[in-house]
Amino acid sequence: MFFFGHIGITLGVFYSLSRLSLKNNFAAAVSYIIVGSLLPDIIDKPLGRIIFAEAIGSGRIFSHTLFFVTILGLAGYYLYLQGQPNLLIIAAASFCHLLEDNMWDSPEVLFWPLLGWEFPRDAIFGNFIEYLMLILNRSYTVAFTEVFISEIIGLLIIILLTGKYIQSKTKRHSIAK
Repeated sequence: MFFFGHIGITLGVFYSLSRLSLKNNFAAAVSYIIVGSLLPDIIDKPLGRIIFAEAIGSGRIFSHTLFFVTILGLAGYYLYLQGQPNLLIIAAASFCHLLEDNMWDSPEVLFWPLLGWEFPRDAIFGNFIEYLMLILNRSYTVAFTEVFISEIIGLLIIILLTGKYIQSKTKRHSIAK
């Protein structure tokens, strides 16, 4: 999964859950959901593919673990009790990222450090630009169906939620007149 898949699918999950809640603060949380949906990649890709490329050589390391999401969630829960829910939202969106990446297929990463201190090397080799170009190509090529479909679904959810937001703003604006 890549950019639109992570953002759109995570927004869709949070939107669906917000519809079940009495407090529907979805619009206020969107930026935190987006940050959380991308946070594991924002941290791990530069760290594991650029800074420690020779030693680690993977874009799924520390922040793709349950350990990271648990620490983030505990800190978020503490702040939530203080009336600041934003970090908890980021933690939950980061957890969604792990689910979307099928991290259960990499238990040595998901359960790090319980299964050892080493991270497995990525099967994709090359410098960061080569890696990025390959990932972009796979994300938007129909032959890689799983990634392509998740990107299309994510983009459709983003478009639908944006349309719903614009519609609600126009409706409120016309009522105010």
